[in-house]
Amino acid sequence: MAKYIFVTGGVLSSLGKGITAASLGALLESRGYRVTVKKLDPYLNVDPGTMSPIQHGEVFVTEDGAETDLDLGHYERFLSSYTTKESNYTTGKIYKSVIDKERRGDYLGATVQVIPHITDEIKSNIRAGSENFDIVLVEIGGTVGDIESLPFLEAIRQFRYEDGENNVLYIHVTLVPYMKKAGELKTKPTQHSVKTLREIGIQADVLVCRSEYPLNDNYREKIALFCNVSKECVINAIDAASIYEIPHKMSKEGIDRVVLKKLRLEERESDLSVWEDIVYRLKQPEDTVDIAVVGKYISLKDAYISISEALLHGSIANKLKVNIKWIDAEDLEENTPDKFLDDVDGVLIPGGFGDRGVEGKINAVNFARIKDIPLFGICLGLQCMVVEYARNVLKLENAHSIEFAENTPHPVIHYMLEQKNIQNMGGTMRLGAYACKLEEGSTAYAAYGEPLISERHRHRLEVNNEYREALKKGGLHITGINPEKDLVEILELKTHRWFLGCQFHPEFKSKPTKPHPLFSSFIAASYKFKKEREELEGEGE
Repeated sequence: MAKYIFVTGGVLSSLGKGITAASLGALLESRGYRVTVKKLDPYLNVDPGTMSPIQHGEVFVTEDGAETDLDLGHYERFLSSYTTKESNYTTGKIYKSVIDKERRGDYLGATVQVIPHITDEIKSNIRAGSENFDIVLVEIGGTVGDIESLPFLEAIRQFRYEDGENNVLYIHVTLVPYMKKAGELKTKPTQHSVKTLREIGIQADVLVCRSEYPLNDNYREKIALFCNVSKECVINAIDAASIYEIPHKMSKEGIDRVVLKKLRLEERESDLSVWEDIVYRLKQPEDTVDIAVVGKYISLKDAYISISEALLHGSIANKLKVNIKWIDAEDLEENTPDKFLDDVDGVLIPGGFGDRGVEGKINAVNFARIKDIPLFGICLGLQCMVVEYARNVLKLENAHSIEFAENTPHPVIHYMLEQKNIQNMGGTMRLGAYACKLEEGSTAYAAYGEPLISERHRHRLEVNNEYREALKKGGLHITGINPEKDLVEILELKTHRWFLGCQFHPEFKSKPTKPHPLFSSFIAASYKFKKEREELEGEGE
């Protein structure tokens, strides 16, 4: 039977519950345990698929096609296992399932209530798939005290009653702020947060205390006394320069030993060498590389969190430090691109929805293509590459994506056949993993080193096959095809030093322990461009 660890948060949001859960999972995996992580979100949306990235951040996509919370990306980056549709449940998904059952008559005339029907549904979903793991980590979204989180908290309270105290553990992430005027850390917010949790019926077993400064023994003892935990269970989570330092830092705090002891599990030998190597490469890069990300949600970096992490992973693979230059695509509509892109070593155009900033992305593609700067287009980025090439090389006047110009005379990007009559927006895109056959001798083939790959998708539109021959004759090569439906997956310009667009989202599968091959190749090409430009500038002097 699996053991369950529930991670809650108090005082305020963005304390790092997801990173805490993922880091603990990595530590337990390093001791040989089979671990998975799940996320319960208290909002009423069935999933985040129809939510604005500005509100919610990135929508992460699983192998089996679920649109999920971005924390699942952290789980996958820290753990060896992949997440699934069973890894993320929202209040909306839970209530929808219960109401569907009520409509079918599954409850046999009973009055359907939050307790037991909603809480039972929550528990059932937490347990789903647990037979394949030794430990199931469950992060509860939101903050303790929020009214919308109460059904989730009641459900996890019942777990200890049902499974026994040796099989269930509660970790509470909280804040110990530093008061500059007083010159000291304050434990009262943590005390009140734990008190709120106890009022719900949950006694935290372990406290993870976020702070800017170290907690000395006096603070630890005070927190332990007033929060009814042992001193060894007060874990200090100091702000770190990189999230990939956190497993090692938490190991030094002893959180994995405490957890194993409380769950009556064997304290196996730990091997953190892979994380130590990652941190070393982050802290001791051999050089730097500057990458421009031209997007439309740059006011909130969480909208592109998998992109920024995958770029970091690619730089780790090349023993470099990546400096990301975030550029608002709308700025490239009003100004010439050289003002923003002339000093970068590579340009990445990420995905997105809606026409805002699209012409700016197309202008960025044009600049990078003409200047022979390494260019990487992802999803909408690939589509912008096609539009730019059709307009400026093939001379197809007013060529565009039908998403942004319904009456374009040259719809080089159009809706997929099965997307044309879609009415409901949620969960209806082309989602999840699909196969892609690569052309030998291509940049993509060189990066992957194999002829058949599988990557995750999230889109409704695709390259219009009616224009494939024209694109090919014009020099834009199709080097990756979905063999099942003959869809364009990868495009390359072979006369360019590194010009590649993919319809899928490679960033979703990148890990610090296994950088995605396309990101590693892109970073390597960008660094090579940087060195060649420096040599030319040196000769000019």
